[in-house]
Amino acid sequence: MRTLVKQAQHRNPEAFIRLMEENRQAMQRVAFGFFRNEEDVADAIQDTILDAWEGIGGLKKPDYFKTWLIRILINNCNKIFNHNKKSCSASELPEIEKEEAGNSYVEFRELLLALPAESRLIFQLYYGEQYTTREISDILHMKESTVKSRLHRGKELLRTQLQDA
Repeated sequence: MRTLVKQAQHRNPEAFIRLMEENRQAMQRVAFGFFRNEEDVADAIQDTILDAWEGIGGLKKPDYFKTWLIRILINNCNKIFNHNKKSCSASELPEIEKEEAGNSYVEFRELLLALPAESRLIFQLYYGEQYTTREISDILHMKESTVKSRLHRGKELLRTQLQDA
């Protein structure tokens, strides 16, 4: 990926497109942590791609491309969320057929919806994208202890809900 990032920094559109394709699913998973409708997710991703293209020349360390891209996405999600000033109900979620999406993804997404909004993104980044608590704290600009405590409280909440079911 490092080579693609360097090529994209030199304004190679094919390299940039490949980078976006490689990170598309990660961006969608993170954006769905914020929004529950496909239009807002698509808007956030579109804004992120544009911002990334415009700013890729300023990326100092190509090894941190994905973290940089996810940070841009989170900022764009926050902008859209604050602009909309609304939250979606579970009924507004797009229907996903288990056969086409895979059971584990659907189950993970359902578990995320059971979490409070403040923990949902942390869970997505930690379990879905495999970031460390340190990396998440850097991305979200919060203390690592806050990330750990939200992970712990979220796990306890899920454990309780699963035992009650």
